[in-house]
Amino acid sequence: MSCPRPMLIRAATAADLPHITAIYAQAVREGTASFELVPPGREEMARRMAAIADQGYPYLAAEIDGAFAGYAYASAFRPRAAYRHTVEDSIYVAAAFHGRGIGRALLDALIDACERRGYRQMVAVIGDSANEGSIALHRACGFAHMGTLAATGLKFGRWVDTVLMQRPLGPGASDIPGM
Repeated sequence: MSCPRPMLIRAATAADLPHITAIYAQAVREGTASFELVPPGREEMARRMAAIADQGYPYLAAEIDGAFAGYAYASAFRPRAAYRHTVEDSIYVAAAFHGRGIGRALLDALIDACERRGYRQMVAVIGDSANEGSIALHRACGFAHMGTLAATGLKFGRWVDTVLMQRPLGPGASDIPGM
């Protein structure tokens, strides 16, 4: 009998795009974590991954037992320069791997990667106030509920809320970077 391989969190690569595209497509088609209505294809997902990497943000992949299980990345919270120390997180786990701690491992690794890069705040923009799993995950990782924007998306014939959560990174707002 062989021993199961442990979970591996690593930098995502272009070779992961078929898995990333498939996981995201299922999330778009079946869930409210994303407010997209039509799943983007592999070329668009490659463009998005490259844009995130080109800006120096972390993009991570998770494998468990040798299988691709999920991915996470940080990106700009907003495009204006004053927001440059704040990132937004995104985490997607393949349905077959829900409930196995992959989201937590990805978010912990993403937080660590962003702190090492000197970011000061991380914001979660969670689709659907009924998305209890994502809300609980973020709460467990130190995020505070900042507010709920009611009925901001229309998907699957119903209005969907947006939940905002936030946590400090590193020294947070206790000092000014570069001063």
